[in-house]
Amino acid sequence: MQALYQRYPDIRIEGENYLPVPLYRHFASFLSVFKLLVIGLIIIGRDPFALIGMQAPGIWEWGQGNKIYACMMVFFFSNMIENQLMSTGAFEITLNDVPVWSKLESGHLPSMQQLVQILDNEMKMNVHMNTGSHHIS
Repeated sequence: MQALYQRYPDIRIEGENYLPVPLYRHFASFLSVFKLLVIGLIIIGRDPFALIGMQAPGIWEWGQGNKIYACMMVFFFSNMIENQLMSTGAFEITLNDVPVWSKLESGHLPSMQQLVQILDNEMKMNVHMNTGSHHIS
């Protein structure tokens, strides 16, 4: 970052979230609510399996005997899945609202040398286009 600011003092760097596909977002939201429901059932000691006429599995019995550990496991495991669903791995670079790099398309992050070369080329092209347009006007 510091190298970019030294080379291009007027550059503005912004970051924002790149949203995943709606199916993943909705599933992550559902999982978030379901997690709270399961934690609540563990804490109050209600057996949801009895309501549907099933025998409680061993993991549920273990959770009733170890409520703190069970709640922590449900919380951290579901958060891990939610984060995975919401992560896109996107690293998109635009210059003057024109895309110049996409990790989603290339599959990797640019090296600092590649990034500087991309920015140099784009800046030269912008300067060339701006001076060319001034001659036309």
